[in-house]
Amino acid sequence: MQETDLGMMDAGQLTALFESGEASPLEATRAALSRIERFNDAVNAYVHVDHEGAEQAAKASARRWGQGKPLSPIDGMPVSMKDLTEVAGMPARDGSLTSKETPCEHDAPPARMLREAGAIFLGKTNTPEFGWKAVTDNRVFGATYNPWDTRLTPGGSSGGAAAAAALNMGVLHQGGDSGGSIRIPAAFTGVFGFKPTFGWTPQWPPATEPSLSHIGPLTRNVPDAARMLNVIGRYDYRDPYATRGQPDDWGVDLDCDLRGLRIAYSPDLGYAQVEPQIAARVREAAEKLQALGAEVEEIHPGFESPIAIFQQLWFTASLEVWSRSTEHERTLLDPGLVANARIAERWSALDFFRALEARARLTQRLEHFNQKYHLLMTPSVAVSPFEANHEVPPGSGMQDWEEWAPFSYPFNLSQQPAASVPCGFTDAGMPVGFQLAGGKFDDIRVLRACHAFMQAHPPRFPTVPDPAQQG
Repeated sequence: MQETDLGMMDAGQLTALFESGEASPLEATRAALSRIERFNDAVNAYVHVDHEGAEQAAKASARRWGQGKPLSPIDGMPVSMKDLTEVAGMPARDGSLTSKETPCEHDAPPARMLREAGAIFLGKTNTPEFGWKAVTDNRVFGATYNPWDTRLTPGGSSGGAAAAAALNMGVLHQGGDSGGSIRIPAAFTGVFGFKPTFGWTPQWPPATEPSLSHIGPLTRNVPDAARMLNVIGRYDYRDPYATRGQPDDWGVDLDCDLRGLRIAYSPDLGYAQVEPQIAARVREAAEKLQALGAEVEEIHPGFESPIAIFQQLWFTASLEVWSRSTEHERTLLDPGLVANARIAERWSALDFFRALEARARLTQRLEHFNQKYHLLMTPSVAVSPFEANHEVPPGSGMQDWEEWAPFSYPFNLSQQPAASVPCGFTDAGMPVGFQLAGGKFDDIRVLRACHAFMQAHPPRFPTVPDPAQQG
């Protein structure tokens, strides 16, 4: 078995090889590290790679498998961690010049759970400063690039994780999503990304705006996401927002068909402007879901754009970063983050309270909608990937990333589960994704529908960065 073959495999395939003894976690880890060495210069997905630590952990995992005593089904699985997540022995730069290179002393909850399950940490993936925007570039490590066209952005803020998943530089990839930061880059790179119900995947230290932030997986398929969620989707007391009640097996219904599922399909939520080719691919996906047995009805959920509500909370989080920074540190911050902070300075406490009240009404509206429809389907993103190192598509006239990503943050405000599923390509060869969102704690149903679609319509991944340029 060649290392390049192992580097193309998913978690299910690798686990079967570990069990049979046909391959070892050490071989799989070396295959993943080899892919990082081959591809990372082109896409800048990883900002820290721990070759020595990964090899040592993989050797220990190989011994456990050899003794028939793996710690979990993902023992020995190569994983990446977003650079906003603390991992003991690795720095957490947060994409910020204000951070330190000192290695962290403790594991955040997802890192602790993955380590205890025997996963192999390959390194940290790139993110914008403190995850503040939906593209991935920062003043410490520069921009991450889209594997399908390395002139373009992979989205963000989990853009490094998404690019790594698209090229299989590791098998399981941890992201974080406060306004679309898993689903947006999943759509831009053609992988699967899932934001669980708020509180089911704990985190600590808290995110900049902790009531919006969800930890979740970016993978090439839904079963691998479920395998990862079976580890990180467990209660941790350190997160004061953490809730109990997670499924014993997040993938329990993946083999179920779509009969009986009522899916509301909204091509634009009644207010968004969507690029025609994206709209066409998503409409085709709705028809395919119906052909798979789901009941699909085109209907809007009946709420106005919540962009002002979201920005009230999100810009205030930027203000908190600005306020706690020293005068010198303020000169080092991303100018866009600073601009948002200065806008938030003009708002009053009453403005913030009213945003919270409007958020509650939006959540009530969506939960009410889910009493009739099991799932709500929309595009994941309204635009195709655009030039890297820009917050908005150049020449679009837009000011903020929320304008081109209107479908994602409503479900951070409501704290509901939502996923991005790859569903084809534009004429320019760039991936398109559709979003499926469910009611709170209905994660199993979301995963079931996503898996049924991807099993019937398998996605295509880049073999190398920028495959069009490879002939």
